[in-house]
Amino acid sequence: MLQPTLAAFADKFALSPSPSDVLTPSRVKTELLSGLTVALALVPEAVAFSFVAGVHPLVGLYAAFLVGLITAVIGGRPGMISGATGALAVVMVALVAQHGVEYLFATVVLMGILQILAGIFKLGKFIRLVPHPVMLGFVNGLAIVIFMAQLTQFKIAGADGDKVWMTGWPLLTMLGLVGLTMAIIWALPKLTRAFPAPLAGILVVATLVIAMGIDVPRVGDLASIQGGLPLFHIPMVPLNLETFEIILPYAIILAAIGLIESLLTLNLVGEITKQRGGASQECIAQGVANTVTGFFGGMGGCAMIGQSMINVKSGGRTRLSGISAALFLLMFILVGSSLIEQIPLAALVGVMFMVVIGTFAWQSLTILRRIPLTDALVIVLVTVVTVLTDLAIAVVVGVIVSALAYAWNNATRIHANIQTTPEGAKVYQIEGPLFFGSTDGFQELFNPKDDPDAVIVDFLNSRVADQSALQAIEEMALKYEAEGKTLQLRHLSRDCHRLLNRAGQLIVDSEDDPDYGVAVDYSVKTGTLATGH
Repeated sequence: MLQPTLAAFADKFALSPSPSDVLTPSRVKTELLSGLTVALALVPEAVAFSFVAGVHPLVGLYAAFLVGLITAVIGGRPGMISGATGALAVVMVALVAQHGVEYLFATVVLMGILQILAGIFKLGKFIRLVPHPVMLGFVNGLAIVIFMAQLTQFKIAGADGDKVWMTGWPLLTMLGLVGLTMAIIWALPKLTRAFPAPLAGILVVATLVIAMGIDVPRVGDLASIQGGLPLFHIPMVPLNLETFEIILPYAIILAAIGLIESLLTLNLVGEITKQRGGASQECIAQGVANTVTGFFGGMGGCAMIGQSMINVKSGGRTRLSGISAALFLLMFILVGSSLIEQIPLAALVGVMFMVVIGTFAWQSLTILRRIPLTDALVIVLVTVVTVLTDLAIAVVVGVIVSALAYAWNNATRIHANIQTTPEGAKVYQIEGPLFFGSTDGFQELFNPKDDPDAVIVDFLNSRVADQSALQAIEEMALKYEAEGKTLQLRHLSRDCHRLLNRAGQLIVDSEDDPDYGVAVDYSVKTGTLATGH
């Protein structure tokens, strides 16, 4: 039920039948225009996240340029966009407030090193453990977060300097321009796909506002984006153990959040572009990007799902779109700041609102009643936690809840079919996995006091999974031994043999056993083990 939903979500953005790395003139034009669209959307985001982290806007812009460029060149998925993000900024603010921006730069360097190590040790593969309900809750929560972030653009400075909500004619004007941008983005693809609809919406609305002198908030009202090239800068912090103790906790948290968001974006873009793999490469790319950024005065970053969706929706399918987005952003900083600062925020808000509409998995609302209750609860839970905290925490919570639900479902499956042999031995045919969650139920299956002198426990349809299961078997054996009765264990597979050997509880000589497994008889009375088929 969930896979078709994600597939439908991906199909909404798939503008070409299949991704191609062949850069024909038409493809180059599409990639460059897509990169320009992304760069325009990156400016207010980077500035806003800089304010959240408590650093100068250029610190966020440099991060967006450097992280975006490096990950576009060596990242695990063409079409992904990386830069300064809010999830990282909210963690950075405490560090900057207590220790200053130089400690932030040092933390970003260490964060990058940790991410490189995660890639080298291939830890990114564990992202496959994220269930589809968590992914659905993730994209839904992300859409809501993006929407709420745009609402700040509807505030203006009040008489006392504090931000207040727009009212009256300014609000109507802002809403009208936002609606016009969204209408252009919706309508243009029905006429032609030769030009990215989001870029067309920005250009048309910006031209209208500038030509008619309409008084609405513009990019320049946030902050000046004019600056020079980022310069190499070794973080000015003491190189001692105290500094390491300060930055390490932040670096670990930032590295984890950055990788979770990046790998989820990797999967999401992969659904759209029909690509697989690249998790370890993306970890290394994010690590290299952040390490370099820390040495060039940037606040670090990770994959940006909203901007990645803009890129994909605009037709970006190769590395050129991400590279061009970073280079366009650098041009804005160096020579185009005066022009970019005239772009109305309403146009960029309209673009992001369309991203919200496209990102939210609307079909997940219709399947909530048709999927297992646990999956429905996970979707809602991850969505809520994403909005209230951040994306990384929401994903971790969703995975934990899904894992606990899975464990509970398997724990209730343990049972036994009981038979009696012609010789009078009682046979327990165990059904279901034996692991930490089902050990109590396993123990309740047996009645050592009332059972006959010979008891057989057959694991043909079960699986001994962990140390808790081994301990449960040992406790059961001791109970029968205390009653002076013989216990035999049968049909334990080779991996169970290895666990039993490793635990030092049951010794198995299985050199002559077939590859598919063995039948094992363990006598509690004699302490000997016999194997057979």
